[in-house]
Amino acid sequence: MMEIEVRWSSPLPTEERFMRLLDDVEQERFAAYRQEADKRRFLTGRVLAKTVAAERLGLAVEAVKFDATCEDCGKPHGRPRIPGADLTLSISHSGDLIGLAATPSVPVGLDVETATRRADDGLIEYALSPAEAAHLAGLPPEEKAAAFFVYWTRKEAVMKATGKGLRIPLQSITFSRYDEPARLAASGDPALDPATTRLADLKAVDGYRAAIAVLTTQELSVTEQHWVP
Repeated sequence: MMEIEVRWSSPLPTEERFMRLLDDVEQERFAAYRQEADKRRFLTGRVLAKTVAAERLGLAVEAVKFDATCEDCGKPHGRPRIPGADLTLSISHSGDLIGLAATPSVPVGLDVETATRRADDGLIEYALSPAEAAHLAGLPPEEKAAAFFVYWTRKEAVMKATGKGLRIPLQSITFSRYDEPARLAASGDPALDPATTRLADLKAVDGYRAAIAVLTTQELSVTEQHWVP
């Protein structure tokens, strides 16, 4: 059984005690955001990630330094990691909720979405496999949207876990029914194998939907906590 920790946080204020935890590259990324909400989400994700990394690695939070170099383009917007550490992190945010998932050195992906989003027919056709779309047929609009975003968060989570993002066609993967425990039922892409992919739908907080995916053969035991610094 693999123990997975997920922490949720509201956006932190841009106070000196948090800002000083950002290194020079992170300060530049923070400053590049135009909207205050985006600045606070970025700051919160980094502070939360460094807090968890410090706890798991036995470091002072001030000593945690991330390498976020993108493997594709070399820019510092990739997954934050500590080279050589037995730790993998995944950050996700939506609205006023920021989440952080931490695992040993296995690929993990976390996704959270606000529950107020709507799903039109074009988005459903774009994202769902035929089998998944059939599960939504005949549902009232609100139930259809809720069911769709169960699938959507699962798909975003596995995309993040692989590191390939939308280079994996969303329609090529099929999950268990939206009202059943999360499971990858079929995959048409070699980057995802049902035998080595584990998922869980998360509780998060009211008004949000979330899912986590881990590329492992072990079953998952996920704990969720709301973090307050």
